[in-house]
Amino acid sequence: MNTKSLLLCASLLASFMASAQLSPPVAGAKPATGGTPPAASAAPAVPAGQGAGVHSPNSPFAPLVDRADVVPWSVLTDLKTQTVKNKITPVFNMSQMALNQKTQKVQGFMMPLEPGDKQRHFLLTSVPMSCSFCLPGGPESMIEVRTKTPIKYTLEPVVVEGKFAVLNDDPYGLYYRITDAAPAK
Repeated sequence: MNTKSLLLCASLLASFMASAQLSPPVAGAKPATGGTPPAASAAPAVPAGQGAGVHSPNSPFAPLVDRADVVPWSVLTDLKTQTVKNKITPVFNMSQMALNQKTQKVQGFMMPLEPGDKQRHFLLTSVPMSCSFCLPGGPESMIEVRTKTPIKYTLEPVVVEGKFAVLNDDPYGLYYRITDAAPAK
């Protein structure tokens, strides 16, 4: 499978996950989120982001350590979505738009899009992958990264620095991209 196919599959699955809504198992029961049943809601259901993903307590990998010198995932994942012509699109806030077209540092876990131990094109995620077929969260918890030079793949968190872009209508359904990236400390 080529890189574009992998990226398309990842973004389609992320978009599907972002729009999926689970109904309670018993009629009239409250959903697992503790909110009111969908039928009792006064406002129409609007798709929302999935957040930064879930870091399993059983994961052999430590969660990301908060750092003041990188863009926090809480800023990137704090967004709303809207449905326009059967397509889910992000609605970015001022904090996210302030990052656009500027050099930024972000830390996360590598999700390779190419074969090999050196990567020039990968997704950076807020939590480690739990399996090779599972996405760690919605599209707001992933950043497409294109590097100047290859970066050695690792299961440990990495920090990259490059030109950050907020994507309003990406054909693959992604919300963020970093280009001309390089490893950073």
